Amino acid sequence: MAPLLEVGSLEVRYGGIEAVRGLSFSVEEGEIAAVIGANGAGKSSTLLALSGLVRPFGGRVVFRGEDITGLRADLIVRSGLVQVPEGRAILAPLSVAENIELGAWTRRDAAGVKADLERVYGLFPRLAERRGQVAGSLSGGEQQMLAIGRALMAAPKLLLLDEPSMGLAPLLVGLIFRTIASIAATGTTILLVEQNARAALRIADKGIVLSHGKLLLEGASADLLRDPTVIEAFLGKA
Repeated sequence: MAPLLEVGSLEVRYGGIEAVRGLSFSVEEGEIAAVIGANGAGKSSTLLALSGLVRPFGGRVVFRGEDITGLRADLIVRSGLVQVPEGRAILAPLSVAENIELGAWTRRDAAGVKADLERVYGLFPRLAERRGQVAGSLSGGEQQMLAIGRALMAAPKLLLLDEPSMGLAPLLVGLIFRTIASIAATGTTILLVEQNARAALRIADKGIVLSHGKLLLEGASADLLRDPTVIEAFLGKA
């Protein structure tokens, strides 16, 4: 059976700057794959290329057996690949409920939308309590919950998460990672970019380590957590 996502020789450039250089990896259906690396390693640029927000300079992206390389971002969302961007990008003047409901803008299955709305509020009770509140007044952790909830309303087959723990207090970081694991347990495949390498690898099935836009290491998360190179560069002492 073919992987859900296959990335082959991906290249991303910004003018003369090579952000991603010949990157190849795959993600199997049902797994959590964590992408880790130093700042500037090409992690976010990889996600932007996968979701159509940046056009790849070269390479190939195959999702669910279809070549989506260079496809418009809205068509990629319709195909089932949905990104939660770094910084959350919520619509601050709108209410929590309005933000969440906007996530389903590509859908026409009213019963499915209703079921997913109940699922989102079940995953994030705080959002249910604040559904009428202006989104811009939420805390950082609540805004991250909102961004994830909005993405789930698009019924993703593959959910891309870019730095979901950024700027959050330690207690909220734990909650966000537990929620990510819960989402994966219900069948949504997840590709996670995260600076908190240890926390990401602990919930992931596999790890993808980038360095200077290239693949450095790829393997089972349990193995990477014990790998001397990964420990020295990203984990430090437990």
